[in-house]
Amino acid sequence: MFLAMATQGERRAETRQRLLDAAAELFAARGIEGASVDAIAARAGRTSGAVYDHFESKTGLLLALLESWVDDVAVAIVAELATATTLDERLASLWRNVSDPPSGDGRWINLEHELWSYATRDETARRVLARRYEAAWAGVDEAVHDWGEGAAQARRRVGPALIGTLLGLEMMRRIDPGAVTDEVAVAALRGVVTAIAEGVPR
Repeated sequence: MFLAMATQGERRAETRQRLLDAAAELFAARGIEGASVDAIAARAGRTSGAVYDHFESKTGLLLALLESWVDDVAVAIVAELATATTLDERLASLWRNVSDPPSGDGRWINLEHELWSYATRDETARRVLARRYEAAWAGVDEAVHDWGEGAAQARRRVGPALIGTLLGLEMMRRIDPGAVTDEVAVAALRGVVTAIAEGVPR
């Protein structure tokens, strides 16, 4: 009985991972709207019912894929922040893990941008993305305020501006790597934190 349950759990885990892997490939190749549930299921060697069983919808599948990569990035950032001692070191850690994420084969940020574009045309996706960003902003606010410098001193909200700047810098670097060096990126991020700390209104 226990063995049968374990085997069933392993099969479900395998199916879930196959669907995530297939979605990663097709989202990267075709975009969110161009990758149908049927195509993802076929690429994974499963039925479309498996997608709905595991993720409820294509949007749910996309978010699960992104969260798995974001979790890996968060672990890397937390580990690096534990040894950082200055604001620039902390900002450099954030920048490194966005511009060269440790998982997702570089597709994480591509999908972030894809999801943002998709959400501007799909109200359900927009609401989901808004909740997701709200959680990310809150996490950044808490981290920055714990640093005891910069925005922490003013207790103003820094998450939206810092994450927005990170993603924007990454987009520009992808177009022209030489235009956004690591030094330029850290300086820009420091400018955001400093401006908020010095009293830019919420």
